[in-house]
Amino acid sequence: MRILLFSGKGGVGKTSLAAATGTRLAREGRRTLVMSVDPAHSVADAFDLGIDLFSRATSEPYPISDRLDIQEVNIQAELKRHWREISTYVMSVLRTTGLADIEAEELAILPGMEELSAMMYVNQYAREGRYEAMVLDCAPTAESLRFVSMPTTLDWYMKHIFPVQRRVLKAVRPLANRVSPVELPPDRYFSNILDLAQRLDGIDQLLEDPTITSVRLVTNPERMVLRETERAYVYFTLHGLTVDRIVVNRVLPEEAAGEFFTEWRRSQRQILAEIDEYFAPLPVTRVPLLTSEVLGRERLAELATHLYGEHDDPAAVTLQERPYSFAKEDGRYLVRLRLPFAVKTDVELFKKGDELVVQVGTLRRHIGLPVSMAHLVPARARLESKILTVEMKEAV
Repeated sequence: MRILLFSGKGGVGKTSLAAATGTRLAREGRRTLVMSVDPAHSVADAFDLGIDLFSRATSEPYPISDRLDIQEVNIQAELKRHWREISTYVMSVLRTTGLADIEAEELAILPGMEELSAMMYVNQYAREGRYEAMVLDCAPTAESLRFVSMPTTLDWYMKHIFPVQRRVLKAVRPLANRVSPVELPPDRYFSNILDLAQRLDGIDQLLEDPTITSVRLVTNPERMVLRETERAYVYFTLHGLTVDRIVVNRVLPEEAAGEFFTEWRRSQRQILAEIDEYFAPLPVTRVPLLTSEVLGRERLAELATHLYGEHDDPAAVTLQERPYSFAKEDGRYLVRLRLPFAVKTDVELFKKGDELVVQVGTLRRHIGLPVSMAHLVPARARLESKILTVEMKEAV
């Protein structure tokens, strides 16, 4: 089974590329699901179905063909299916503030509910073996990072806060409910949380296994979009996920000639060169700007040809080892980088903005640093067993 996450800045075209990938996988004979994890849901629009999946009172997959389903999470249906006790309690609290029932129902949809619901479906389908490939059209970058960090956050809460919180509230609830203007959550509220945690059990291992899950970062050849893509690459790596491809969408083709495009072409050439240098040795795929909007299965199949060529397997596992990692050990901030062909005397290190630059001969690697390390500078380094470990310290 393969899980492919398409993420990137809003508007870069990740929905079309995710749908095109799903179309290609299904045509190659795999049972495939294309799922929208973006609250703005537009997967159905990409397939030009002419229907609104949200008009259905369910989140169940919708069949496109014998081997291809699509799914858009309907949060109202999920509230009834997975979040009943939690949303009921939140609505009861909101009503005490004077909100009408409709307003309370709308505000009871807490941040993260939709992403967690999608994650539960992914975990369920993986356990059942229902699909051979799942392609996730993720929300814009910030929400995608929240999506992949949720399992770790929930696991920490269930281990450290949940048991204590449940015991304390059980002890004080009878007295507190007599004097408090708002009733404390009942025990069935905590049973609901426990049930959700059990449904998500194992999803973190699934997402962090590079033989199962890969991230495809979609960008455009534009400066602002590139900076967000670089940050996304850092944070997906920080959360333990493997990015195995960068997709540069809407590159001006050679046919786009004329004086009007001169500056665009110059700018794109410069940014494409920066993309190749920054993400090397990660594969970078360039997808041209097409002559018209991509809608419907045939146009999606055409887009897949630009993305994967005639014969490339979209689900192939091309990268299993993360190119670098971050750690904090004994108060020291460390960056570890695989350099299988380097010798110590060839390695040079320097800081450029919020990046650590590693140069080996003529090869240069740019490593974007997380916020907690962006102000640090390289202090010392060692090369052992083909792993370069760089210790970062405060600038003197």
